[in-house]
Amino acid sequence: MDGKMLARLGAVVFVAVAVTAAVIEMTRKEEMPSSRPARLVEPQRDPLREGQRRCQQLGLQAAGDAECLALWAETRDRFLGRTPTPAAPQPTKGQ
Repeated sequence: MDGKMLARLGAVVFVAVAVTAAVIEMTRKEEMPSSRPARLVEPQRDPLREGQRRCQQLGLQAAGDAECLALWAETRDRFLGRTPTPAAPQPTKGQ
């Protein structure tokens, strides 16, 4: 086969594939949108997320905040799938 014949054959194959793809796309049925409007689901109130936002707004001061440190530990445990460790009992005053 010479170069011209190979180029023509390639062009014919390309056109055939393009026409086939166009026909398939034109015969495809489009899904009709549902008649009911989609309702947005409002997420439940998450106190952990609210605490994270508060600590985020504190910036560098959050590194010394005991509540933020406890919140980050809880977040880390939730992410890693660990059960939170029980807090050590606090000694009562007067003993």
